[in-house]
Amino acid sequence: MTEILVGERVVLLDPAGAAVGTALKSEVHTARTPLHLAFSCYVFDAAGSLLVTKRAATKPTWPDVWTNSFCGHPGPGEDIAAAIARRGVDELAVRVAALRPVLPRFRYRAVMPNGVVENEVCPVFAATTADPPEPHDSEVGGFEWIPWTMFRDDVLTARREVSPWCAWQVAELASFPDDPLAWPAGDWAALPPAVLTVG
Repeated sequence: MTEILVGERVVLLDPAGAAVGTALKSEVHTARTPLHLAFSCYVFDAAGSLLVTKRAATKPTWPDVWTNSFCGHPGPGEDIAAAIARRGVDELAVRVAALRPVLPRFRYRAVMPNGVVENEVCPVFAATTADPPEPHDSEVGGFEWIPWTMFRDDVLTARREVSPWCAWQVAELASFPDDPLAWPAGDWAALPPAVLTVG
């Protein structure tokens, strides 16, 4: 008998990044959060400015904190590019184009002051959009467009406080060209096995 899944689910992973099950997103983030699949996306306009967002105050993890354009979790059996497109629309009403992995192997673990843990294999993507953001209040508390080099330097010098995963991602992306539209695409084959086995 097929199990009926109620609510949004995330994909649980083994240490090698292969899928080993699912869990309700609403229940997965605790002091013992299991390793699971996610993604981060950095969205740029035609001039190379980055869309940065402030996480909504109602978010269970890192509320009211500035971060990259948006993040999310592919659902079980969901193509990661489709998941990124879905979250772009859900959070900001933007359609993404020129999607490419830039840090396909990124992984992190971070602990909030209240003990709640994020524990994700979280490949990082870059994309572009021509759409004006229309943020969904339950997801995004604010946004701004900022030149990539200014954002990068502000994060690296701690002039701008951002989510821990964003800070670690920016530290890795700092070695990329100043023009984010010229960033090299990473190898899609380097994405975690849970992504590569979908479809």
